[in-house]
Amino acid sequence: MNTYQKILEEKVKIYALSPMEDVTDTVFRQILCDIGRPDLFFTEFMSTDGYMSKGRDKVSHRMQFTERERPIVIQLWGNHPENYSGTVKDIIKLKPDGIDINIGCSVRTVINSGHCSALIKEPDLVKEIIDAVKTEAKDIPVSVKTRLGYDEVITEEWLSFLLEQNLDLITVHGRISKQGYDEPADWDEMAKVVKLRDMISPTTVILGNGDIADLNMADEYIDKYGVDGVMIGRAVMQNPWIFANRGRIPKVERLNVLKKHLELFKDTWEGVKPFNTQKKYIKMYIGNFEGANELRMKLMQCNDSDEALEIIREII
Repeated sequence: MNTYQKILEEKVKIYALSPMEDVTDTVFRQILCDIGRPDLFFTEFMSTDGYMSKGRDKVSHRMQFTERERPIVIQLWGNHPENYSGTVKDIIKLKPDGIDINIGCSVRTVINSGHCSALIKEPDLVKEIIDAVKTEAKDIPVSVKTRLGYDEVITEEWLSFLLEQNLDLITVHGRISKQGYDEPADWDEMAKVVKLRDMISPTTVILGNGDIADLNMADEYIDKYGVDGVMIGRAVMQNPWIFANRGRIPKVERLNVLKKHLELFKDTWEGVKPFNTQKKYIKMYIGNFEGANELRMKLMQCNDSDEALEIIREII
């Protein structure tokens, strides 16, 4: 029984955190462990080409995680099977709970170079990549995150192909690559994916992704469309407490969480990541209370974490 099947056996459904570059790093994931965590974490996506080059140190931090973040899946991207092999051969030493292949990112600069969702047009290459990962991953579950197609919806053709690869889990974003996030996710297609799964690879876990605003909506869509769970991304940036399924979060709690986040940032990333990378979290945590706008503007003008922490401590 793999990681995903164990979660389903215990909790019936899976709430997963979507990998988001420069957002869902180990610090943010540890904060979620405190305030309300998903059933399954995914790391930021790491380039296998970058990892297998002289620039390894510039990308390897994306795999960093702590034991409290388990179960956690390392997500990879790239378009060279041999680089996947070399990368996975190394990262299995970290004993992740899964390895995920990104065939879903629709950022123009990424797909224009033939990576991520551009691979939907290259099924033969995708098979080589999956085989390379599975060979080196040994008993670690292998999964794929993808979309309904590249420039048109090809759910039956594309997902049937992926299901034939005997993957442990497939996350399906309910849009095609060309849409980006401009149009609503098509969850009716997700129901088709589940039917294909039942026919082709009944043990493959299916997560739906796209436009999930909260856990109530997640539960509704799990029941309505038959997926095993959902992956939530952008909504977490609007409400970091989304997995706790709570109402209004008090001002003092918001400030204490930001304080903990900045302290963890100092311990983990100071000298590696600039303070400016943390300003997105100030926007995420500081809101929905009287004076939030003014405080947020003041914190956004800070030059380092010590300056921001001093302001927070004075208020608390």
